[in-house]
This record gives sequence, C-alpha cells and structure tokens, in this order.
Amino acid sequence: MDNWDEVRTAYQVARAGTVSGAAEVLGVHHATVIRHIDAIEARLGVKLFQRHARGYTPTEAGADLLMVAQATDDQFNQLVGRLKGHGDDVTGELVITSLATLAPLMAPLLNEFQGKHPGLIVRYLTGDRLFRLEYGEAHVAIRAGAVPDQPDNVVQPFVKHQIGLYATKEYVAQYGLPKGVHEFGKHRFVGHDNANARPPFLKWLAKAAPRAAMTFRSNDPGAMEQAVLAGAGIGFLPEGKATQNAHLVQVMEPLEEWSTSTWLVTHVDLHRTNKVQSFLTFLKERSKDWVL
Repeated sequence: MDNWDEVRTAYQVARAGTVSGAAEVLGVHHATVIRHIDAIEARLGVKLFQRHARGYTPTEAGADLLMVAQATDDQFNQLVGRLKGHGDDVTGELVITSLATLAPLMAPLLNEFQGKHPGLIVRYLTGDRLFRLEYGEAHVAIRAGAVPDQPDNVVQPFVKHQIGLYATKEYVAQYGLPKGVHEFGKHRFVGHDNANARPPFLKWLAKAAPRAAMTFRSNDPGAMEQAVLAGAGIGFLPEGKATQNAHLVQVMEPLEEWSTSTWLVTHVDLHRTNKVQSFLTFLKERSKDWVL
C-alpha cells in the first residue's frame, strides 16, 4: 500500500462510522474522505465498507485492513506524542481539552498564558469525546468525575465542581417551590435529553423527578444553563455562577453527591516536558480562587 493517507482515512471512517465524523477528526472536507475511500477500494479491487443510511460499516475485507491500520496509526501517534513538547522553549502547539462549561474560565487563562509565550499556538478542544493522551491527541486534559484510571497517565486533583438546584424568581412566582422531593412531579425541570447522562447530579435528578417533569431537555450543558436562567424550569447551575445572580432562588440545600471532582491529566511521556510543566504551574496558580 503506497498511500497511507487513504488507509488512515479508511481507519477514521471505521472508527467514526460516518464520513462527517472522519472528516472532523482528520480536519479535511467530507468530499476528501469519500474520494480516499473510493480510491483505496478501486486500487484493492474490494469493498471495504457497506454504505447505509446510518453511515459506513466495515466489510470482512475492511476489518482485516483496518486492524493493521489501527496498529500502525497507534504506533505513529505514540511516537508523535513522545516527540511533542520536548525542548526548553514554550513554543509550538499546546493542546488542552476540557468540558465546554469551563470555557469561560479557560479561554482568558489560555490567552494570558499565550501572551507570555508568543511562539505558542493554543488548541483548546472541548466536548464529551475522551481525547487519547497516550496517542498524543492532547498535552493536558481537564476531566470530571471519577479518578481517571488510564495506564501511563499522571493524574492530579484540580478544582471541585459545586452544583446547586435553582429556579428564577419568575418561575417561583408562577409555580412556587417544591416542599421536598415528593413534590418534584408537580414542577417543571430542565434536564438532559439523555436519561442516562453520566454527571452525578443528573443521575440524582433522574431518580428524584419523573421523566415527564423534564419539560425542557437538551444535550448541551450551556443550553441547559440558559434554559434555567430563562425560567424554563428548575435545574442545576454551577454555584460560582448562581450565587452571583440576584434573580435566582435556591430550591434546596446542595447535596454532597451532586458535586463533581475535576482532574488534571497528562501522559507520563509528556508530563515533565518544559511546555507542560510551565502550563500546569500557571494553571494551578491562576485557578486557586475558582469556584465552579
């Protein structure tokens, strides 16, 4: 096989299951992905994928090729991960990942850090996807929930994410406040569109309130926050934001099980590089007063 780009494209299509998903990962237009797939299938004389309405599924021949492609891609990315960040200068790319809800705090901080190191290119990636540090996809990940247990990662405790249950004064004037969990069925709630969402406070709410009471649902944490602030219903907000808003009323005292720990995660191969250490030191200093 003399065209690794085509093999890598096929591998990413198999991982994502769709052309658009592979295009996003590869940073190319979806037409490029289709062209690569057509070219490699024509060169090999076999079909690597079954096309269907939901996306692409590897054929038996495709699975054989992709098994080798995955091993090669993993080895290459592992090598790139080891090479990134070496040297004394804080230059080149710095890739940071976190939940999107941290963006209002992280973006100004990253801008300040970049100002101290003009040769730095900052890539700040947010979302639910778990970026693979062992393959060099990121230098530093800020993750929430249970302690990350991936092998070869260095994990350090970060800021506690404190969550409270709130409603606007307008909502309270119209519907009142529940006297306890037993009255949740009489109220309107802002909830996640996925009834099995992983955050502990959403798991608690899924058990405490009937699904029918989730009258406003979204899969975007930012949209859920805005819905609560707009008076769509009772919902969870970060304590740091809610306590500064005079139009909000706390529905009940926060429970310890609602809070979420956050963690700074780096891969052992990159952890002690000057770039990563410089950023971690800066981040820890600037985040001392954060209230999430």
